[in-house]
Amino acid sequence: MPASQVRTDLALERAAAAVRLPNITQSKRGTYFQITQIDVPNDAAGIPLGKPKGRYVTLEAAALSRFSDHYQEMTEELAQELSAFLPEGEILVVCLGNQAITPDALGPRIAGKLLATRHLQTELQEEQELSFLRALRPVSVFTPGVLGQTGMESAALTAAVCKEIQPAAVLVIDALACSALNRLGTTIQLCDSGISPGSGVANHRAAFSEQTLGVPVLAVGVPTVVDLRTIVESITERTAPRDTPNLMVTPRDIDRLIDHASGILATAINLALQPSMTFADAEGLG
Repeated sequence: MPASQVRTDLALERAAAAVRLPNITQSKRGTYFQITQIDVPNDAAGIPLGKPKGRYVTLEAAALSRFSDHYQEMTEELAQELSAFLPEGEILVVCLGNQAITPDALGPRIAGKLLATRHLQTELQEEQELSFLRALRPVSVFTPGVLGQTGMESAALTAAVCKEIQPAAVLVIDALACSALNRLGTTIQLCDSGISPGSGVANHRAAFSEQTLGVPVLAVGVPTVVDLRTIVESITERTAPRDTPNLMVTPRDIDRLIDHASGILATAINLALQPSMTFADAEGLG
């Protein structure tokens, strides 16, 4: 199967399935995560991956649990990787997903743990004892819901917000799909090419990109579902029958995985957006 047809949002898995990747570079690093960076220099080079031009960073661990031995170090390493993507200035964080459907609830779960500070620039003008809060980077948090709830595309709603507040960049958070069972809830992907929600599960929605929003778009996600065909092939070690149902499957402990993933992502995002914040402060917001 061509890499571009693999049902996954992870550039790392697309790259592993590709026969040749001319002009695409890969590098590895990491202390507490196994980190792989894939650089796609232009859209033409990304065709074998089914990915546009951009930088794709994948962080892999045995678990994202707050009970991990090196949880603080993992969170700080993730924050450092995320900081490398962020420009100076105001950031709009868009938390995609459906709170009512657990595998798709990553974004809404994170939204409630982020520190929104945009309003502090004006609301605290008279509060001298709280003047230090005005030194924080302006951050807005937006949860647009899903098409079935609002009747409007999340990208269209976000474009309207961008037009109003004119952020330096948009950071989009969403649940992803993967093709390897061991990456469910244990892998994080960062990229600067934007995101097409639902693309990994063949439910394409309007894209979030610099072309559609007018500002740079960064994306963060964790895989929470996997293609049934992949599960069949993993268990049987054979090519799945043609009549295998077109289904996406989520693990039984998805509640726990979403809880852990939202915790580490929210803490790392707060640290990346507000470098003066301590780990304890950032974690305490959740």
